[in-house]
Amino acid sequence: MRSFELSLFADYFQFYIQDEPASGDLSAAWTEETTDRLLAIAPGTVGIRTVRNMDVPVVVQLLGREPDDDSADWDHVVEASLDVASGRIVIAGCTDYFPDAMRIETAPGTYRVRASYGALDTLSENGLEGDDHYRLQLWPAAAIPVRVLKQRSVSAS
Repeated sequence: MRSFELSLFADYFQFYIQDEPASGDLSAAWTEETTDRLLAIAPGTVGIRTVRNMDVPVVVQLLGREPDDDSADWDHVVEASLDVASGRIVIAGCTDYFPDAMRIETAPGTYRVRASYGALDTLSENGLEGDDHYRLQLWPAAAIPVRVLKQRSVSAS
């Protein structure tokens, strides 16, 4: 397993994980449904919705196989597929300067992305402070439709 810890500026309440040459444009992908599931997709891009419009902690793990289910430890868990034709994954806030964004070299192919969201109900009254945190686990796997494995509670929205 390779693991990376980041702090990303979640401008517009989102950050991206994408194949390097993908456009990263999710402007048309954020609907009521995708906002509720906290994840939107576009070709070569997965957008992760956050509960704060601030810097958020993110852990990215590249795995050789599907991890064990630990959804009981998280508020919300959703999976999607990501095609990485270039072999270079970029992780960035949507308004980050793209050339400076983190890149991870990996084998080209299709990956499953499991996004886990924690402490979503810890926001301060003004929404600027909180202990919310995000984990992305990626492993080689056939493409799937987006699926929610655990839906956040109403109190966390």
